[in-house]
Order: sequence, then structure tokens, then C-alpha cells
Amino acid sequence: MISVIIPAHNEAALIGGCLEALLASDPCPGPVEVIVVANGCEDRTAEVSATFGDAAHARGWAFQVLAQPALGKVGALNAGDDAASHPMRAYLDADVTVSPKLLPGIMTVLDKPQPAYASGQVRITATGRVSRRYARFWARVPFMSRGVPGCGIFAVNAAGRTRWDRFPPIISDDTYVRLLFRPEERHLVPASYDWPIAEGHAALVRVRKRQDVGVAEIARDYPQLLANDDKDRISFSGLLWLMISDPIGFLTYADIARAVRRAPDPDGWSRGR
Repeated sequence: MISVIIPAHNEAALIGGCLEALLASDPCPGPVEVIVVANGCEDRTAEVSATFGDAAHARGWAFQVLAQPALGKVGALNAGDDAASHPMRAYLDADVTVSPKLLPGIMTVLDKPQPAYASGQVRITATGRVSRRYARFWARVPFMSRGVPGCGIFAVNAAGRTRWDRFPPIISDDTYVRLLFRPEERHLVPASYDWPIAEGHAALVRVRKRQDVGVAEIARDYPQLLANDDKDRISFSGLLWLMISDPIGFLTYADIARAVRRAPDPDGWSRGR
């Protein structure tokens, strides 16, 4: 049994693709509940989401759309948790499209009494030239290629959900939850999902700066969680190989990294694309 919580702010253009892919999942080993939290939307996110209710019910899935005032993403996650019926939880970004095997794979790997965290194999997607180059290189760094980063979708079982109460007011909710679990408690499901990144140099710098500030916030406010960080540092030989095999991607990645270091801290929320 799993509740899939989808926080969505002005995602009318993308929520349909997210829900269509989710509802095309292979048969799941238990009941599924989908909760879309339309968070302070000024577009038709709630209305578009509601059109998928009949398809969900035809699968035997529970489905609801919560139209909420502007709560912020963390507030939307907490509102979804408050409405959820099942102890196993998946948190899915509204711009992510899952492959058919991902949700049943997550449910299977989380079906255990011990605390567990799971995600799938992320495919970083982009359309513009700069973002495609950046995504191509980023996908090959050890944290993205070998770990369980959980960007865009992560899930926990009932025992895992007891690791925290409500989502705290932080920038990087996915990093926070991932670091609540030891590396051996995190499971990579051999099924993919598409996760779009920001388009263009300026947007990439803005979003990556926000991500860096979010990670620093966790290190400052929850330093005990850093013991669970298994992010591999790339070796010189590994970096040299990546540089040689994709020099354009490396130069793009390095240029964005330099710009992020010079950029001022964000004064508000920035979406991840």
C-alpha cells in the first residue's frame, strides 16, 4: 500500500504528463493512492489533475486533488502527508515522468519491516544546448551514476517514515530525507524516470545555487545527518577521464560551477528547471 504525493505549483503544462506516466505503471503489489497538492496555483493545475480521476479509479487507485493556498513546497508535502491513507509514501515532483516498472519496483523493495528508502535510475533531461551538455556530464559524476540521489522522486516504507515527523522548513527536502537513511538502507530500483533540469545558463546557475545553499543549510542545522552522506569524491584520474571523454560537457559543467560560486544567495524559491 502506497500513497504517492505530488506537490504542484503552476504545473498545468506538465502535470498531465506526470499523471499519465504514473497511471501507466505496471500492476502494483498493493493499493495505490495518488494525492496532487495544487499549491497556490494561478493556472489550471488542479483542473487538469482532476481529469485523471476516472482513469485512476478504473485502475482501482484512490485519487484526490487538494487545492491549497500558497504553502510552499514543504507545506504542500505536509498537506499531502496529512491527507495520505497509506504508511508507505512516495514523493513525486510534478515535472517527473516515471517508467512503467518504477512504482511497482519501489513498492516491492520497500516491502520490509526495516526502515528503507528507495528511488529509481534518474535520466536527466534537457532540450537546450547548454543544458544538454551540462546534463550529459552531470549524469556521469559518481553521485548521480552510482548512488541513489532521489532527485525528482523518493519513497520510504512505514518504518522509514517514522524517521521524521513533519517536513521542516528547509530548501532541500530530498537531501534531508535521503540523509535520514544510512547508505545500506537506500535502495536503487532498476527502473528509470525522466527528471528535467533548468534550461539555459542563467537558470542553471540560479537553481544550482539554490541547491548548494540547501545542502549547506542541512549541514548547518542537521550536522548529525552528514554521517549518512556517501557522496563519492571523484578521483583525479576519474575526473581526467571524464574531461577527456567529454571535453565540451566538462567545460560547460565547470563554467556553471564557477558562476554558482560567484552568485549571491537566493532570496526565494526557484523551481528546478
